[in-house]
Amino acid sequence: MIRMHPALAALAFAAGLSACAAAPAQAPTTLAEPDSPSFVPPEIDGYLAAADLDGAALIGPPPAPDSPRGRADAQRFEETRSLEGTARWAKAAADADLWGGKALKGYACAAGLDISPQTTPVTAHILERAEQDVRTIGTPAKDHYGRPRPLIGNDKPVCVPRAPWMETNASYPSGHSMTGWAWALILVELAPERANQLMAAGKEMGASRVVCGVHYESDVEAGRDLAAAMVARMRANPEFRADMDKARREMTRLSAPPSGCGG
Repeated sequence: MIRMHPALAALAFAAGLSACAAAPAQAPTTLAEPDSPSFVPPEIDGYLAAADLDGAALIGPPPAPDSPRGRADAQRFEETRSLEGTARWAKAAADADLWGGKALKGYACAAGLDISPQTTPVTAHILERAEQDVRTIGTPAKDHYGRPRPLIGNDKPVCVPRAPWMETNASYPSGHSMTGWAWALILVELAPERANQLMAAGKEMGASRVVCGVHYESDVEAGRDLAAAMVARMRANPEFRADMDKARREMTRLSAPPSGCGG
Protein backbone atom coordinates (compact mmCIF):
# COMPACT_ATOMS: atom_id res chain seq x y z
CA MET A 1 0.00 0.00 0.00
CA ILE A 2 1.02 3.62 -0.39
CA ARG A 3 2.37 5.76 2.41
CA MET A 4 1.37 9.11 3.87
CA HIS A 5 3.80 12.03 3.91
CA PRO A 6 5.36 12.31 7.39
CA ALA A 7 3.82 15.76 7.93
CA LEU A 8 0.37 14.43 7.16
CA ALA A 9 0.92 11.48 9.46
CA ALA A 10 1.86 13.85 12.26
CA LEU A 11 -1.15 16.08 11.59
CA ALA A 12 -3.56 13.17 11.56
CA PHE A 13 -2.12 11.82 14.80
CA ALA A 14 -2.12 15.15 16.60
CA ALA A 15 -5.43 16.52 15.41
CA GLY A 16 -7.47 13.32 15.06
CA LEU A 17 -8.21 13.81 11.38
CA SER A 18 -11.19 11.48 11.57
CA ALA A 19 -13.11 12.86 8.63
CA CYS A 20 -10.22 12.33 6.24
CA ALA A 21 -8.15 9.47 7.56
CA ALA A 22 -8.77 6.06 6.03
CA ALA A 23 -6.58 4.29 8.59
CA PRO A 24 -5.15 5.19 12.02
CA ALA A 25 -2.03 7.33 11.78
CA GLN A 26 1.10 6.63 13.79
CA ALA A 27 2.99 8.99 16.05
CA PRO A 28 5.83 10.65 14.15
CA THR A 29 8.33 9.62 16.80
CA THR A 30 8.06 6.02 15.57
CA LEU A 31 9.20 6.94 12.05
CA ALA A 32 12.66 7.19 10.58
CA GLU A 33 13.55 9.94 8.13
CA PRO A 34 11.88 9.59 4.71
CA ASP A 35 15.18 8.89 2.94
CA SER A 36 16.22 6.25 5.45
CA PRO A 37 16.10 2.55 4.49
CA SER A 38 14.09 1.94 7.67
CA PHE A 39 11.41 4.51 6.83
CA VAL A 40 7.99 2.82 7.19
CA PRO A 41 5.22 5.45 7.06
CA PRO A 42 1.60 4.70 7.97
CA GLU A 43 -0.57 2.96 5.40
CA ILE A 44 -3.57 4.48 3.68
CA ASP A 45 -6.31 3.20 1.36
CA GLY A 46 -7.00 4.61 -2.07
CA TYR A 47 -10.36 5.12 -3.75
CA LEU A 48 -10.15 2.29 -6.27
CA ALA A 49 -9.74 -1.49 -6.40
CA ALA A 50 -7.49 -3.28 -8.85
CA ALA A 51 -10.53 -4.58 -10.73
CA ASP A 52 -11.75 -1.06 -11.49
CA LEU A 53 -9.32 -0.60 -14.41
CA ASP A 54 -7.24 -2.97 -16.54
CA GLY A 55 -4.10 -0.88 -16.81
CA ALA A 56 -2.18 -3.32 -18.97
CA ALA A 57 -4.94 -3.45 -21.54
CA LEU A 58 -5.45 0.31 -21.51
CA ILE A 59 -1.85 1.27 -22.26
CA GLY A 60 -0.74 -1.72 -24.31
CA PRO A 61 2.85 -2.99 -24.37
CA PRO A 62 5.98 -0.82 -24.31
CA PRO A 63 7.97 -0.36 -27.53
CA ALA A 64 10.38 -3.13 -28.42
CA PRO A 65 14.02 -2.19 -27.77
CA ASP A 66 14.92 -2.47 -31.46
CA SER A 67 11.89 -0.51 -32.70
CA PRO A 68 12.25 3.16 -33.74
CA ARG A 69 10.52 4.25 -30.56
CA GLY A 70 12.57 1.91 -28.42
CA ARG A 71 15.80 3.24 -29.91
CA ALA A 72 14.57 6.82 -29.37
CA ASP A 73 13.89 6.00 -25.72
CA ALA A 74 17.43 4.68 -25.29
CA GLN A 75 18.94 7.68 -27.06
CA ARG A 76 17.02 10.09 -24.83
CA PHE A 77 18.36 8.32 -21.75
CA GLU A 78 21.90 8.79 -23.02
CA GLU A 79 21.32 12.46 -23.88
CA THR A 80 19.88 13.37 -20.50
CA ARG A 81 22.88 11.99 -18.58
CA SER A 82 24.64 15.24 -19.53
CA LEU A 83 22.22 17.13 -17.25
CA GLU A 84 23.89 15.83 -14.10
CA GLY A 85 24.70 18.72 -11.77
CA THR A 86 22.37 21.21 -13.45
CA ALA A 87 19.34 22.98 -11.98
CA ARG A 88 17.08 20.70 -14.04
CA TRP A 89 18.78 17.67 -12.47
CA ALA A 90 18.08 19.08 -9.00
CA LYS A 91 14.44 19.67 -9.96
CA ALA A 92 14.17 16.04 -11.09
CA ALA A 93 15.47 14.92 -7.70
CA ALA A 94 12.94 17.16 -5.93
CA ASP A 95 10.10 15.81 -8.08
CA ALA A 96 11.05 12.29 -7.01
CA ASP A 97 10.28 13.20 -3.38
CA LEU A 98 6.62 12.23 -3.06
CA TRP A 99 6.82 11.32 0.63
CA GLY A 100 8.90 14.22 1.93
CA GLY A 101 6.79 16.97 0.37
CA LYS A 102 9.13 18.53 -2.21
CA ALA A 103 7.02 17.34 -5.13
CA LEU A 104 3.83 18.69 -3.55
CA LYS A 105 5.54 22.05 -2.99
CA GLY A 106 5.95 22.34 -6.75
CA TYR A 107 2.22 21.96 -7.24
CA ALA A 108 1.50 24.50 -4.53
CA CYS A 109 3.71 26.99 -6.32
CA ALA A 110 1.97 26.20 -9.61
CA ALA A 111 -1.42 26.73 -7.98
CA GLY A 112 -0.27 29.94 -6.30
CA LEU A 113 -1.77 28.56 -3.11
CA ASP A 114 -0.21 27.21 0.08
CA ILE A 115 -1.29 23.59 -0.38
CA SER A 116 0.25 21.33 2.25
CA PRO A 117 -0.73 18.71 4.83
CA GLN A 118 -0.75 21.44 7.47
CA THR A 119 -2.77 24.08 5.63
CA THR A 120 -5.03 21.85 3.49
CA PRO A 121 -5.26 18.44 5.18
CA VAL A 122 -8.29 17.32 3.15
CA THR A 123 -6.67 18.18 -0.17
CA ALA A 124 -3.39 16.56 0.86
CA HIS A 125 -5.27 13.46 1.92
CA ILE A 126 -6.98 13.20 -1.48
CA LEU A 127 -3.59 13.36 -3.19
CA GLU A 128 -2.24 10.69 -0.86
CA ARG A 129 -5.17 8.41 -1.65
CA ALA A 130 -4.64 9.05 -5.35
CA GLU A 131 -1.01 7.98 -4.94
CA GLN A 132 -2.25 4.70 -3.49
CA ASP A 133 -4.54 4.29 -6.49
CA VAL A 134 -1.55 4.75 -8.77
CA ARG A 135 0.00 1.69 -7.20
CA THR A 136 -3.25 -0.25 -7.21
CA ILE A 137 -3.87 0.43 -10.91
CA GLY A 138 -0.32 0.82 -12.18
CA THR A 139 1.51 -2.05 -10.46
CA PRO A 140 -0.35 -4.85 -12.28
CA ALA A 141 0.59 -3.25 -15.60
CA LYS A 142 4.21 -2.90 -14.48
CA ASP A 143 4.29 -6.55 -13.45
CA HIS A 144 2.57 -7.66 -16.66
CA TYR A 145 5.07 -6.03 -19.01
CA GLY A 146 8.18 -6.22 -16.80
CA ARG A 147 10.20 -3.62 -18.70
CA PRO A 148 13.62 -3.04 -17.08
CA ARG A 149 14.48 0.53 -16.14
CA PRO A 150 17.03 2.35 -18.28
CA LEU A 151 19.58 2.45 -15.46
CA ILE A 152 19.76 -1.35 -15.22
CA GLY A 153 22.92 -2.87 -16.65
CA ASN A 154 25.02 0.29 -16.53
CA ASP A 155 26.59 2.64 -13.98
CA LYS A 156 25.57 5.92 -15.57
CA PRO A 157 24.43 8.75 -13.27
CA VAL A 158 20.85 8.99 -12.03
CA CYS A 159 19.41 11.78 -9.89
CA VAL A 160 18.46 9.57 -6.93
CA PRO A 161 20.47 6.90 -5.12
CA ARG A 162 20.46 3.53 -6.85
CA ALA A 163 18.66 0.88 -4.81
CA PRO A 164 17.92 -2.86 -5.16
CA TRP A 165 14.19 -2.26 -5.68
CA MET A 166 14.94 -0.59 -9.00
CA GLU A 167 15.93 -3.99 -10.39
CA THR A 168 12.55 -5.54 -9.60
CA ASN A 169 10.14 -2.59 -9.91
CA ALA A 170 9.45 -2.37 -13.62
CA SER A 171 9.73 0.78 -15.69
CA TYR A 172 6.47 0.80 -17.69
CA PRO A 173 4.29 2.68 -16.88
CA SER A 174 5.98 5.28 -14.71
CA GLY A 175 4.27 5.45 -11.33
CA HIS A 176 5.64 8.91 -10.52
CA SER A 177 4.34 10.17 -13.84
CA MET A 178 0.96 8.67 -13.05
CA THR A 179 0.97 10.41 -9.68
CA GLY A 180 2.11 13.73 -11.13
CA TRP A 181 -0.56 13.75 -13.81
CA ALA A 182 -3.28 12.58 -11.42
CA TRP A 183 -2.36 15.31 -8.94
CA ALA A 184 -2.50 17.90 -11.71
CA LEU A 185 -5.93 16.75 -12.89
CA ILE A 186 -7.29 16.71 -9.34
CA LEU A 187 -5.88 20.11 -8.41
CA VAL A 188 -7.20 21.68 -11.61
CA GLU A 189 -10.68 20.79 -10.40
CA LEU A 190 -9.94 22.63 -7.15
CA ALA A 191 -8.14 25.62 -8.71
CA PRO A 192 -9.38 25.79 -12.32
CA GLU A 193 -8.05 29.30 -12.84
CA ARG A 194 -4.52 27.83 -12.53
CA ALA A 195 -5.09 25.01 -15.00
CA ASN A 196 -2.23 25.96 -17.31
CA GLN A 197 0.31 26.11 -14.50
CA LEU A 198 -0.88 22.93 -12.81
CA MET A 199 -0.92 20.88 -15.99
CA ALA A 200 2.57 22.16 -16.77
CA ALA A 201 3.68 21.00 -13.32
CA GLY A 202 2.21 17.57 -13.98
CA LYS A 203 3.99 17.35 -17.31
CA GLU A 204 7.25 18.48 -15.74
CA MET A 205 7.09 15.78 -13.08
CA GLY A 206 6.87 13.17 -15.82
CA ALA A 207 9.75 14.74 -17.73
CA SER A 208 11.75 14.67 -14.50
CA ARG A 209 11.67 10.87 -14.53
CA VAL A 210 13.47 10.88 -17.87
CA VAL A 211 15.95 13.52 -16.71
CA CYS A 212 16.55 11.50 -13.56
CA GLY A 213 17.33 8.41 -15.63
CA VAL A 214 14.87 6.10 -13.92
CA HIS A 215 12.30 5.91 -16.76
CA TYR A 216 12.03 6.05 -20.52
CA GLU A 217 9.91 8.68 -22.26
CA SER A 218 7.37 6.06 -23.33
CA ASP A 219 7.01 5.00 -19.66
CA VAL A 220 6.08 8.58 -18.84
CA GLU A 221 3.54 8.87 -21.65
CA ALA A 222 1.91 5.59 -20.64
CA GLY A 223 1.77 6.84 -17.05
CA ARG A 224 -0.06 9.97 -18.09
CA ASP A 225 -2.55 8.01 -20.18
CA LEU A 226 -3.29 5.61 -17.35
CA ALA A 227 -3.53 8.44 -14.80
CA ALA A 228 -6.16 10.18 -16.93
CA ALA A 229 -8.23 7.01 -17.04
CA MET A 230 -7.72 6.50 -13.31
CA VAL A 231 -8.90 9.98 -12.33
CA ALA A 232 -11.91 9.65 -14.61
CA ARG A 233 -12.77 6.40 -12.82
CA MET A 234 -12.20 8.02 -9.42
CA ARG A 235 -14.87 10.61 -10.19
CA ALA A 236 -17.48 7.85 -10.03
CA ASN A 237 -16.44 7.04 -6.46
CA PRO A 238 -18.75 8.62 -3.83
CA GLU A 239 -15.94 8.99 -1.29
CA PHE A 240 -13.79 10.83 -3.81
CA ARG A 241 -16.62 13.19 -4.72
CA ALA A 242 -17.37 13.87 -1.05
CA ASP A 243 -13.71 14.55 -0.29
CA MET A 244 -13.46 16.87 -3.28
CA ASP A 245 -16.44 18.87 -2.01
CA LYS A 246 -14.65 19.29 1.32
CA ALA A 247 -11.42 20.22 -0.45
CA ARG A 248 -13.15 22.94 -2.48
CA ARG A 249 -14.36 24.56 0.73
CA GLU A 250 -10.91 24.18 2.23
CA MET A 251 -9.19 25.80 -0.76
CA THR A 252 -11.37 28.92 -0.56
CA ARG A 253 -9.44 29.89 2.59
CA LEU A 254 -6.16 30.13 0.69
CA SER A 255 -4.98 33.29 -0.97
CA ALA A 256 -1.20 33.10 -1.35
CA PRO A 257 1.49 30.65 -2.44
CA PRO A 258 3.90 29.09 0.03
CA SER A 259 7.24 30.75 0.62
CA GLY A 260 10.17 29.88 -1.57
CA CYS A 261 8.37 29.66 -4.91
CA GLY A 262 10.58 32.18 -6.64
CA GLY A 263 9.54 34.99 -8.95
